[in-house]
Amino acid sequence: MSLIPGTGARPPLRRRVFVRAAVGTAHLLARLPPRRLRIVLELLRRGAVPAGYEQVLSARRDVTATSTRCAGRYCLPRSLATTLLCRMRGVWPTWCTGVRTPPFAAHAWVEADGRPVCEPDETATYRVMISVPPLATPTRTA
Repeated sequence: MSLIPGTGARPPLRRRVFVRAAVGTAHLLARLPPRRLRIVLELLRRGAVPAGYEQVLSARRDVTATSTRCAGRYCLPRSLATTLLCRMRGVWPTWCTGVRTPPFAAHAWVEADGRPVCEPDETATYRVMISVPPLATPTRTA
């Protein structure tokens, strides 16, 4: 199994506890049917602010450095763990799943600032089927 780019040194123990919680929860969520998974993610995003690219990249690096499975070909648990870890940090990326043809392939990834985070260029060839973006932050009027 080849590791994905962006895998770095393991985070400190204090951060790793949260990463492991996110990875474990992600593996459970990955078993849900797509409709139910979307509902759960839409509930979890409440109260979070939109994540910046660097925030999501940091979460993804922590996930891939801690979990060998997430550092491999398992894009759904990796994207979910990254999203959950971002949520634990008070921010929310755009979580996406999509398909492409031919040849048929499915993929899950996270985006921030309108672009996929640490994904190959071919991610642009996928048609987004499910997307859970951050909620729009209300503007305050004086």
